Amino acid sequence: MPEALIRHDWSRDEVAALFALPFNELLHHAHTVHRAHHDANAVQVSTLLSIKTGGCPEDCAYCPQAARYDTGVQAQKLMEVDDVLARARAAKAAGASRFCMGAAWRGPKDRDIPKVAEIVRAVKDLGLETCATLGLLGDGHAQQLKDAGLDYYNHNIDSAPEFYGEIIHTREYQDRLQTLEQVRDAGLKTCCGGIVGMGETRAQRAGLLQALANLPEHPHSVPINQLVPVPGTPLANAEKLDPFEFVRTIAVARILMPLSIVRLSAGRQQMDDAVQALCFHAGAGSIFYGEKLLTTGNPDTEHDRALFRRLDLHAMEVVVEAGTVHADIMEAAPAGCGHGCGCSAAA
Repeated sequence: MPEALIRHDWSRDEVAALFALPFNELLHHAHTVHRAHHDANAVQVSTLLSIKTGGCPEDCAYCPQAARYDTGVQAQKLMEVDDVLARARAAKAAGASRFCMGAAWRGPKDRDIPKVAEIVRAVKDLGLETCATLGLLGDGHAQQLKDAGLDYYNHNIDSAPEFYGEIIHTREYQDRLQTLEQVRDAGLKTCCGGIVGMGETRAQRAGLLQALANLPEHPHSVPINQLVPVPGTPLANAEKLDPFEFVRTIAVARILMPLSIVRLSAGRQQMDDAVQALCFHAGAGSIFYGEKLLTTGNPDTEHDRALFRRLDLHAMEVVVEAGTVHADIMEAAPAGCGHGCGCSAAA
C-alpha cells in the first residue's frame, strides 16, 4: 500500500461508518485489506508469561492483579532468570515465535530494569522475539530494554479517551501516550491495543480504534482483547459483548491499520471455533498460545493445533538476521508434523 494511504487522520464518523457496514460487506472489505498486505493463512504465535504477578497498586477495573481487589491472585516476586528460560524453551518447542513477559507494576523502578534486561537478553539468545509489558516507563528505561535485545514493548491504551476514566483512576490517559512515545523514540516496536466488552458503546469502540489508528505510528501489533470478567473486580458482572460485534471490531482495526498485525488476544478461551475463524477471516493475524494469559485462561494448545489444521492455517517463525536487534518474521514452510508450523507444533 502506498505510504500516502496509511492514514493517521481518521475521524470518529468515518470509523463509526465502517462499524455500521453490513456484516458481510465489512468482512469482505477487511479480508481484502488483510490479503493485500499479509499471508491470509499465516498466524504469528506468541506465548505470554507473567514474570511478576499480583500486587499492582493500580485500580484498572478489569484486572485481577490489582492489590485492592479480592480475586485470589497472590502477589509474587519477579521470577528468576532460569525459571523464565525454562518456560521460554517450552514455548519455543511448542511453536511460539515470540515470548511476551508481563510484570504487574505501575511501572518498573530503576533497580528493576537491569533484572528485566537480564531476562530479556537470555530469552533473546534462544532465538525468540521478545516483548515486555511492565507498565509506565521512566527516563531511559526503553533504551536500556532495547539495548538488552527487546523487540516489542506492549502498552495498551485500553479504551476510547472519553471512556478511560470509567475504568481507571490511578493513571491518566496521557501517561500511556507518553510511555508509547518513549518506546517509539528508543526504536522499539510497539504493541498497543485495547479491551472491548467493558460496558462501552459501539461509538466508544470506534473511539478506541480511532485513537490507535491516529497514533503517530501505527502499532506493529494491535491486540484486541475481549473482557474476561473476573470475580472480585468491578467488571465481574459486565454484560458479555455480542460475538459478532467483536468480529466487527477486529475487521475495523484491520482496515484502519493495514500493515499492523491484529492480535486475537484475551477472551479467546470464551470464543467458539466459528467465531475465531471469522476473526481470522476479518484480519486477525496473531494469537497468544499456551500458558495462562497473565492470570486468565488461554485455550489449550492441542485444541489450537487442531483448529489450525481445520482452518488450513500455519504459524510463522522468527528468522534472526545477524547484526539486527529486531528479528524479522516470515512464514514457516509446512513441515513434517503436519501442523504447518515448521515443527514442533503449531498453535
